[in-house]
Amino acid sequence: MVDAIDQNGGGRASNGQPSRPPSIGPHNASHETSDKDSLGSQAQAQEPAFPLLQNNASSETLLQNVQAQKRTAEDDNDEEPAVARPFVRTNRPDSSPRPPTPPDERAPVRSAYKMHKFTLYETASRYYIVGGDVTEKRYRILKIDRNTHDSDLSITDDKIIYSQKEMNSLLNTIDDGNKGTGGIKQRCTTWGILGFIKFTGAYYMLLITKKSTVAMIGGHYVYQIDGTELIPLTPAKYKTDARHVEEQRFLNILKNLDLTRSFYYSYSYDITRTLQHNITKERRALVNGVPGTTYDDYNSMFIWNSHLLRPAEEALNDPFDWCRPIIHGYIDQAAISIYGRTAHITIIARRSRYFAGARFLKRGANDLGYVANDVETEQIVFEALTTSFHSPGPKLFANSQYTSYVQHRGSIPLHWTQDSMGVTPKPPIELNLIDPFYTAAALHFDNLFERYGSPVYVLNLIKARERTPRESKLLEEYTNAINYLNQFLPEGHKIIHKAWDMSRAAKSKDQDVIGTLESIAESVVTTTGFFHNGDGIVTPTKAQNGVARTNCIDCLDRTNAAQFVIGKRALGHQLHALGMLEDTTIEYDTDAVNLFTHMYHDHGDTIAVQYGGSQLVNTMETYRKINQWTSHSRDMIESFKRYYNNSFLDSQRQEAYNLFLGNYIFAQGQPMLWDLSTDYYLHHADPRTWSQKQKHDYIHWYTPAYLEKRTIPPFVPPKGEMASKPVSFFDDYWLEYYRPSTLSSFPKMFPYKMNSTIKYIPFKSTQEGKYDLSPFRVRADGDTEVQERKRPAAKKEVIIVDPQDSPKPPDDDSESVMTEKTSARGISIQRWLQPMQPDKGPIVPQSIMKETEKGYDRLKPKQTPQEKSKAAQWTFANIVQESLNPSVSAQETEDYSRYISHPQSLPLVISNEAPPDVDSSEYQEYLNGGSWHTDGLAPNGADEDFEGYTDLLRVGENPLTVTDEDLPKKRYKAYRKWLRGKSLFKQQPVD
Repeated sequence: MVDAIDQNGGGRASNGQPSRPPSIGPHNASHETSDKDSLGSQAQAQEPAFPLLQNNASSETLLQNVQAQKRTAEDDNDEEPAVARPFVRTNRPDSSPRPPTPPDERAPVRSAYKMHKFTLYETASRYYIVGGDVTEKRYRILKIDRNTHDSDLSITDDKIIYSQKEMNSLLNTIDDGNKGTGGIKQRCTTWGILGFIKFTGAYYMLLITKKSTVAMIGGHYVYQIDGTELIPLTPAKYKTDARHVEEQRFLNILKNLDLTRSFYYSYSYDITRTLQHNITKERRALVNGVPGTTYDDYNSMFIWNSHLLRPAEEALNDPFDWCRPIIHGYIDQAAISIYGRTAHITIIARRSRYFAGARFLKRGANDLGYVANDVETEQIVFEALTTSFHSPGPKLFANSQYTSYVQHRGSIPLHWTQDSMGVTPKPPIELNLIDPFYTAAALHFDNLFERYGSPVYVLNLIKARERTPRESKLLEEYTNAINYLNQFLPEGHKIIHKAWDMSRAAKSKDQDVIGTLESIAESVVTTTGFFHNGDGIVTPTKAQNGVARTNCIDCLDRTNAAQFVIGKRALGHQLHALGMLEDTTIEYDTDAVNLFTHMYHDHGDTIAVQYGGSQLVNTMETYRKINQWTSHSRDMIESFKRYYNNSFLDSQRQEAYNLFLGNYIFAQGQPMLWDLSTDYYLHHADPRTWSQKQKHDYIHWYTPAYLEKRTIPPFVPPKGEMASKPVSFFDDYWLEYYRPSTLSSFPKMFPYKMNSTIKYIPFKSTQEGKYDLSPFRVRADGDTEVQERKRPAAKKEVIIVDPQDSPKPPDDDSESVMTEKTSARGISIQRWLQPMQPDKGPIVPQSIMKETEKGYDRLKPKQTPQEKSKAAQWTFANIVQESLNPSVSAQETEDYSRYISHPQSLPLVISNEAPPDVDSSEYQEYLNGGSWHTDGLAPNGADEDFEGYTDLLRVGENPLTVTDEDLPKKRYKAYRKWLRGKSLFKQQPVD
């Protein structure tokens, strides 16, 4: 039951109709032959240079994207609304008792209990959360007591599955039992619970109220949080004491953390772990004969609401049925269309919650080995031939169309800080602790071995030479640390250290920054490898062993540029493994790399805002040395924003992090969060527990099991009763993606709405066969589409349209996403010099200023390059002859005849008798000497103007001498203004 529906380029088109296959089958071969015979040699003569964008899902997707821009925002929603719809209640309770609905036999027990959307009801003493699954056939209820601050959290889950009628009957029963206190009321709808948090009083419940789809991986949707609500679990008539200002201050600190920015979750896919880990976990469960037992195995390092989930984990057996673990970072997905084949690129950045904080407040590593700005970036590339992780057969979790590559960034794992109390934008770097055994670095690299295997490729981009040593001090200490740790590692597993001063290379004119990064990236990708899924028999599997760890001083600008180049190299290897690319390299300035650049640029901006307070200061344009002026001005603005945030706002953001992540927990007798002079002890181990901890081995600092080579377990089909189960029993993507028994439409599904390289294509050029559809074609300046895109915009003109003409239908090219709107232009000189068609004659406009360049293009046939060259030769040979021998054409003669016979033209002979059909009263009054003799010479201006004019005509004895009496005059005031730098030509009032 593995689906074989192509996304954006295969089995179905975006309008819901089956797309026509690219090859012609036997059933329609005769029809194709007849079409070719009817076209004849004309079709062969006009054969396009490149394939046309038609008869496949890609072209329909482009048309759908164009039409989608014209729709209203309501019609452009996802298949699922951003705000959950409430549970539908009926007022008539079901009198006949019914047994609870058993779980569906087609679904595993754990999958049957997964809830997708929820409705919150309240009574005077309790909250009730009604949860429904994706099919809206199974419902569950959660009861939460509304207590005061003296009681603990009380949650009850009966684990009973209800039908819609049974849930209505239960809610009506609760309503009848609480009639005396107001009954049961709906409070809000939610997509899940983020957890519970407590400060000085009662608990608060944090809910997801709004979401949006950002990615689809194996049929599992990934959502971004767009709205949250914090609800106090206090009785309905409970009022907080105004004297307890600490509670309100804690709430204000928590509100500084915006949960609607870059927080993500999924109902059925573990986004806290890499794709390789998830596939390996499922394959290993199949080998052990216990499929379906891998639920809720999340990586606590990336669960940012782990502190809020702790009360739910203590009160519920299965808290993740109701609560959603969230990650903080960045997720984006886009599509590359390759001649009908579609590859989806997904970038997932996971930020660690350990030692998390703002830029200058969290540097280096803590004594547990966790570093600041620890971000894991994974890029998943898969071909959308099938949706799920399973290959046809079905072979569970053996789809060979899925690949992934993982990178890592993090601060230098040493004990160092920067004091940001001053006003300098670059505070001095201080090494606070000199550890000869480099314990923090050892713990950090052992953790990297545990997560990714070996080897670890360290790309160190900090400065090597400085006038005042800042970064160079860390370079020396970091090199010594790696050299110390490497002497104990076995051969083949040593840490690879590549130090390169990227900042100096970028400022040098004779160094190629991108070229050096490309060579480093190729070495990195070939060293670590990448993950490629398969069954191990027909399609071999590959596993990534090791990781590239990139760092600069902030792990932002230089690190993002280096990670982009490494990711670009990995993208080439991934597409080559999928059979979409002949070579393993992709050139710059192609549609695929441009799309990938935008994704990594947004990825870097998001990570930079989270850690540094502003977007990237130096982008890929800076290091590629293109668009220097625009890039330089943008870099300066971002530098000022980063300096302002680091100086004034980072402390507030750090307090919000400490409160939300549970680094600070209120306790009686302890200082308040805002009274702490430093949060050092919130992120480091308690010194009083050092004696109780097991001492770290300074020689065998690593775990040998982590150095073992990682492989993908072989595919083993299910045995016994599991062999007869469908795919939906093992993977619940079927219900989430296809939504059976629900009306769906392709234009509203996320895979058809995501960003794609198709949006870079001018649609009309593809229909004429003038555009290479390959996303790996370098778009040089000589390309036709680039020339059209770079054509300077013409001046806007007024076009008076003849009322008798009907409005013209819009041109196809005007609907293209990438084609610019062209304005009407006058006819060019070269076109004016070209000869007219002898059979058609000259084109005469029928109204004023109606015909534009587009009109001429529409009426004149398009000329070949040979015809254009002949026209140019005709111009130089005949222009002189026609100038020396002028002639009047028949059309010009007709125009002149029509002009002289105009009904409003006056007679050429003047007589005393007025024409009988003309009113000559006004003319007669003029001839008889009316009032114009006296009125016409009377001054119309004011007396002041008349006196000024009279004074201007008067010439003094010494006309060149300016006296004191002349200073108040207007012309001298204007002259004084001119001497002060004012322009005489600007119409400015004169004092």
